[in-house]
Amino acid sequence: MTLLFTRKTIAVTLLCVAGAMGTQAFAADETNASEGIDYRPEIHGTLRTRYEMNVEDDAARFQVRAARVSFEGKVAPTIDYYVQADFDVRGEFSFLDAWGRVALSDKVKVSLGQMRVPFSVGASRAPHLYYFANRSTVGKLVGRQRGVGCKVAVGSFGGLTAEAGVFNTATITRQQVWEHSVDAACKARYTVGNMFFEGGFESVMPDSIRINQYDACVHWQSGRWMVEGEYLYKHYECPNFKPTHAWNVMGNYDMPVKVGTFNRLSFQTRYDGITDNSQGVRDEEGELFPTTKRFQRVTVGTTLSYVHKKVRADVRLNYENYFFPSGYVAPIGERDKVLAELIIRF
Repeated sequence: MTLLFTRKTIAVTLLCVAGAMGTQAFAADETNASEGIDYRPEIHGTLRTRYEMNVEDDAARFQVRAARVSFEGKVAPTIDYYVQADFDVRGEFSFLDAWGRVALSDKVKVSLGQMRVPFSVGASRAPHLYYFANRSTVGKLVGRQRGVGCKVAVGSFGGLTAEAGVFNTATITRQQVWEHSVDAACKARYTVGNMFFEGGFESVMPDSIRINQYDACVHWQSGRWMVEGEYLYKHYECPNFKPTHAWNVMGNYDMPVKVGTFNRLSFQTRYDGITDNSQGVRDEEGELFPTTKRFQRVTVGTTLSYVHKKVRADVRLNYENYFFPSGYVAPIGERDKVLAELIIRF
């Protein structure tokens, strides 16, 4: 079934929602609503530096994987903003987020600008919250992370929260393009006790072939233990390329320690993988081709952390073991390797 997201349809829908809820949102007395609100911007940052070594041929390298700085704050009781840039992603600058948000009510907020697309647990997790040095196949290879558009967030109703948005089909660096269709994404999370269940849908068109993705995740955490499983199904509206399956199952165990400044030690394990995957861009013959060959991976690791209020530091050591089809020669960056990483959040 072909899904078509036209800009006219989306625009009419958004105008109806805004018209129905806008009057109620701004009826409150501004003087009373602004009491106790701090309008000073908050500044946060994340630094990730690493060393990694290929165990097959002893090739190694140092990298700065992230040097992020963000600014966020309020300009009115119901209006806030967020701006984030990464000053060093493997030697390159990347402008990540720039959005403003208006609260239409206590439970409904509308964001406009450049932001994370509401889809996938792994793809939505911030770098300082990663459990491993490298993201899972779901979080890195098949979950589109950012777009320019509009998002509506609703929650929480009895443990249920939801987000939905529409975005340019062009990448965040090509915002001058006029388009006749849009990308769309949504996800909903239900939290009960120490578990949450999340499902999501995303429809994108990076070239001229639409891709529809379906995602499901189960997360359980109790005391020192955490277990999470996520599965993604990716369907191409093109008969010559089979659907892609991606999965991630991981566990984490924390324990308090006193090692100098560090106050927490944790152990992680993960099994993830993906079948042949295409980014949706056609070759010279107009056909899709696999940009990622199918593989499976087992990762084990340990992390020594200092955690205090809004700041933290992690020293992480990981080993990744890759499994590719027989006869396939994987790129050097996708072979068995050891990674050591320092992450600082402030």
